[in-house]
Amino acid sequence: MIVCPNCSHQNPDSAVQCEACYTPLPALAACPSCGAAIQADASFCGQCGFDLRTVTAKEAAAPAPAPAPASASYDPLAVPELTPLDPLVEPEPLPFTDPGTDLDLVPPPAPEPAAPPMAAPLPTAGAAPAPPPPGPIPSSTTQLQVTQARLLHIQTNSLLELPSNLTEVRIGKPNDRVPPDIDVAGFPDSEIVSRVHAAIRVEGDLYYIEDMGSSNGTYINNMPLPVGNRHRLRAGDRIALGKGDKVSFLFQVG
Repeated sequence: MIVCPNCSHQNPDSAVQCEACYTPLPALAACPSCGAAIQADASFCGQCGFDLRTVTAKEAAAPAPAPAPASASYDPLAVPELTPLDPLVEPEPLPFTDPGTDLDLVPPPAPEPAAPPMAAPLPTAGAAPAPPPPGPIPSSTTQLQVTQARLLHIQTNSLLELPSNLTEVRIGKPNDRVPPDIDVAGFPDSEIVSRVHAAIRVEGDLYYIEDMGSSNGTYINNMPLPVGNRHRLRAGDRIALGKGDKVSFLFQVG
């Protein structure tokens, strides 16, 4: 998914220009470390955090490859050299048999007749009935453990649970454009947080965070998260909304 740098509209990976404002979109490339799809002008991979600037510097310093030697002219009548085959192994000669002598063919033994099934004994009067044959032991129903993600606000030690019924959780402050799923307006220093600041996307058991074009940026473990890139969250990651680490959260899963 490509986020428009002009209007923050989310476009599909195959889009060339924004569907909302028709702004040309940056091209996608593959991360040389993990193969994830990233924007060509990104500085870090949102999947594994690989520094893409080092790859660009190495490619610029690498010498140009030497031209390939001119191949010999193709002769359609030339016969390629064939690899010699291993010599054939002659089969061993069969033992000599007198043609006037007939071989004694021994017929296979006849199968033994199967024993008739034994009849079950009749129950004796007054005796307890025989127990039924053992059957498969019923297995207990396996209960799946539901993973719950949370954000711990470091400054106030407040715990915020991510809604389990959403695949995209928006973080910000109340607005008329995109209402937030997690409202941080009541936290101290929330004036540095944009109304549409960041979003956490849920894909199965994986969680990804991306900046939605905020004014003061989003930081993961004190590293800036470029707009359009996303970072895979792991338990213990520190998320800062804005500069100065004033509105910070710890990502928890369990």
